[in-house]
Amino acid sequence: MPVLNEEHYVEAAVTSILDQEGLDAREILLVLGASTDATDAVVDRLAAAHSEIRILRNPHNAISQSMNIGIAAARYPVVVRVDAHAVLPSEYGAVALRSLRAAGAVNLGGRMRAEGRTPFEGAVAWGYNSPGGLGGAIYHTGGEAGPAESAYLGVFDREAVLAIGGFDETLSRGEDWDLNRRLIERGGVVWFEPALEVVYRPRSSWQALAKQFHASGRWRGEIIRRLGGRVPMRYFVPPALVVALAIGLLLVIGGAAFGTVIGNVAAALGTLPWIVYLAWVAITAVRAAVPGAVRARLLGVLPVMHLSWGAGCLLGIVMPNKGHNAFAGR
Repeated sequence: MPVLNEEHYVEAAVTSILDQEGLDAREILLVLGASTDATDAVVDRLAAAHSEIRILRNPHNAISQSMNIGIAAARYPVVVRVDAHAVLPSEYGAVALRSLRAAGAVNLGGRMRAEGRTPFEGAVAWGYNSPGGLGGAIYHTGGEAGPAESAYLGVFDREAVLAIGGFDETLSRGEDWDLNRRLIERGGVVWFEPALEVVYRPRSSWQALAKQFHASGRWRGEIIRRLGGRVPMRYFVPPALVVALAIGLLLVIGGAAFGTVIGNVAAALGTLPWIVYLAWVAITAVRAAVPGAVRARLLGVLPVMHLSWGAGCLLGIVMPNKGHNAFAGR
């Protein structure tokens, strides 16, 4: 588990690992970044109480580096990645191990089931779990067991990961998708197992949500630029939305400034992408099967998700990210 500034979440995540059943042997590797909150104190207390916890250090913070540190230090042939915002069901590890072997896979993951504790978190969670929020990847919305392009968290064959050089340490986000891409290119199978479902705690404020999605978009744009656009088409939808809205705004401003018939037509055309998108957001929120307080927040949460990610993606495509901690989303 890579851990950085997670004082409010790490204990629940570690407890869910300690509660795992059906594993013959295990160790818990917590790779600590340079946290600025009370995370280290919480982890030290947990490690003092449970001898199977090993603490490793990554002063550079990047998740890709932390994963490589943990995988290199691991004593067992299968490595289970856990997020500090995740809460694992008690048989997660045992079911994952059986499924990994049965599928002959080199990596396996289940569904991320986002779950909020406040109306705002509930709206963010709905966005995570719906095609209307994050685009419908199988590990967000669920589906049948089978090969997948990527895996949430990941249950890895350690040797297969080491054979491709581990995670790309120049990536701060999207590193899991990139790792799975390289595993597949080498002939490995990445598997989705619907029997695995992990609770994920979403960000709890507007600022944190915008920062997280902007960072995700920046690094996805970086990957798109590196691979020459060879990524799933759904990744292009948010940046295309941002471009359409920006062009519409320019047409409205320019048309109003000219004040001619042509200018008025241009201004009217410029409002179309805004009307269509905002109408879609409103209809999506109204149709969401959630409490009213959550539905009201969806009106803002969905645009923050889409536009933060889309703007970040555009910037990532045109401007290389400098340093593995750039736009870490924290």
